[in-house]
Amino acid sequence: MFVSGVDVGSLTSKAVIMKDDRIVKSVIIKSKARPWESADEVMDMALARAGLDRKDIKNCVGTGYGRDKISFIDEAVSEIACHGRGARWLVPSVRTVIDIGGQDCKAIRLDAKGDMMKFITNDKCASGTGRFLEVMAKVMNLDLDELGEMSARSKQPVTFASACTVWAQADVIQQLNDKVPIEDIAAGVNNAMASRMAILANSIGLENDVCMTGGVAKNNGVVNALEKHLGIRIKRIRREDPQIAGAIGAALFAMEKASGGVI
Repeated sequence: MFVSGVDVGSLTSKAVIMKDDRIVKSVIIKSKARPWESADEVMDMALARAGLDRKDIKNCVGTGYGRDKISFIDEAVSEIACHGRGARWLVPSVRTVIDIGGQDCKAIRLDAKGDMMKFITNDKCASGTGRFLEVMAKVMNLDLDELGEMSARSKQPVTFASACTVWAQADVIQQLNDKVPIEDIAAGVNNAMASRMAILANSIGLENDVCMTGGVAKNNGVVNALEKHLGIRIKRIRREDPQIAGAIGAALFAMEKASGGVI
């Protein structure tokens, strides 16, 4: 029995096809302006790579900000629930999930069974989100995935006076004009992101084990800085790409529904 989960985010869209509690195929694409177009494209790509048709999918759950615009799903489930469920599948011991998406960030606390106990989200400001990193990387003329590598070479990370994206962008421009080493600026950017996220995570009360989901989890500069701010060790997700955690969670809800459970 094949099931699927589709996570339509502001910057990327993800699809996961599962069978018997294992991932058959996963795909990540850049999101389009219209959420339904992103959903159709990423799902069709996943199906094609798996050698399947939509009629082969027993149940499909959608999540992400664009979930209510997906025409082919059977159910829509919140990002919070899906990221918690997906993180638990990736790291069975996890009790706290930190997710940094393109335009929001979330901290989720799970109970011993993996059910959500408490969460907090920031979707009102770009600081602490993937958008913050994207803006800063563009100013520095770097690819987004270069920020972590750059910061690892830093000897004296800069300190930003404000976590606000607009003011931080102005600071980066000034530092570049002052010929501050770009690796020190990159480290400062990652640290500013981590500082903002640490405040959010601490507000729900951290419980070990802690893991990160979302694309920013692949930026070691942010992860390492966040560990220092929180004073804990963050468990790295190595089983699959942490960016597809929400889609995995959606697929797991689809599996539960297809098997006779209730979402």
